[in-house]
This record gives sequence, structure tokens and C-alpha cells, in this order.
Amino acid sequence: MSCILSIETSTNICSVAMSHDGECIFNQENHQGPNHNEILGTFIDEALTFIDTRNITLDAVAVSSGPGSYTGLRIGTSMAKGICYGRDAKLIAVPTLELLAVPVLLGEMVAEDDALLVPMLDARRMEVYAQVLDRALKEVRGIQADVVTADTYRAFLDAHEVYFFGNGAAKCMDIIAHPHAHLIENITPLAKNMFPLAEKRLAEGRVEDVAYFVPFYLKDFVAKTPKKLI
Repeated sequence: MSCILSIETSTNICSVAMSHDGECIFNQENHQGPNHNEILGTFIDEALTFIDTRNITLDAVAVSSGPGSYTGLRIGTSMAKGICYGRDAKLIAVPTLELLAVPVLLGEMVAEDDALLVPMLDARRMEVYAQVLDRALKEVRGIQADVVTADTYRAFLDAHEVYFFGNGAAKCMDIIAHPHAHLIENITPLAKNMFPLAEKRLAEGRVEDVAYFVPFYLKDFVAKTPKKLI
């Protein structure tokens, strides 16, 4: 089995975890962000020290690859690349919306075999980054920036029970308003949930080119002038 360092910075939450032989052996989370630039390095140093003192070799670094916060993804990716270069480790990209589905499936929160999963990340106002997946995490509809209306997911809802979760889901439920729509609360992307996806990708040889990998931002970054300067 492998040793994988996982880094998750796609939202305001900053988390780092380490797995070895399929088990989580280190985990740190901070939910008070965004403060990735202040604490991510400390979390990573602690994780690497943990395995170094136990003579465990790092095999790969998994990083949440987006969509999500432009700044958060950029910070996480930069850190991951630096570790890969310094430790001669492989780089694994874990799609953020698939990551959101892991605790839903592991927690057996979905009963129906043909149910669909819609992980959502808040993109402000009534817009979300969303994807439609089946229970095997096969893509039913690709990732889009959805401005949610009553019709956005109607075709899926008319045919399936559909479970919505992530930090963009709650604000949409009154608008979706369908008897087949279900909200699963308190689902956030965390590094400790990356291992099943990361280990599968590593076993399949689905690793990234460290030099050329960039996160999936979905939207271009737009700089804004602080209000106090206007």
C-alpha cells in the first residue's frame, strides 16, 4: 500500500491528511478561514514530520483540483507541487465535486440504487458549481456554473431521487422545490475523505505532470477593487 499526503483548499476550510496502508494516520483541519496562506504550510510540516519520525516514505501528494476558490486552489496546488519536487512524489488531482460525494456514499446517506448525486459549491448569489453523478461516481452531467432555477435539474428530478449537498446546496432548495429533491447538510470537502479517490487514481496510474498541472478553476479570476479604495 502507499503513503499519500492529501491537501484540500477549495473552500474556506483548510485541511491536510496523511494515509498509509489505506488508513488515515494524520489529520488537521481549520474551519475559520480563509487563511490557507497562514496555516497550510504548518499543517503540511506537521504531516511530513509525522511520517519522517516513523520512517514512512511519501509516495504521492493528492490535491483538490477544483472547481472552487481561485486563491485556495492556487495555494494548495503550489504547495503540492513543491512537495512532489522535493520528495520525488507523484501528483494526484482529485476533483473537488467528486470529493464531496465521498462522505455521502461512505455514510450510506443515499438509499435508492438509481439515485443521482448533485454536489454543489457556492459561487455567490444563486450561482453554484455543480455536477450530476450516479452512485458509482460516473458523470451523468458535466461540471457547470449553474444559475439555479426551478428548471435547472427538473429533467433529472422527474426521473430520479436526487440528493443535493455541499455549501451551495441549501440556498437552492426552495427554488428547486421538487418532491424528489433531497438536501444532505453539513457536507464539506475535506482532505481526510480524499484517500479512496486518490488511491484509486494512483493504482490506475492517473497521475499529473507536476510541471504543467493547473487546477480546474471553471471561471477566470476577476480582480476586484476594494471598496475602501473606491
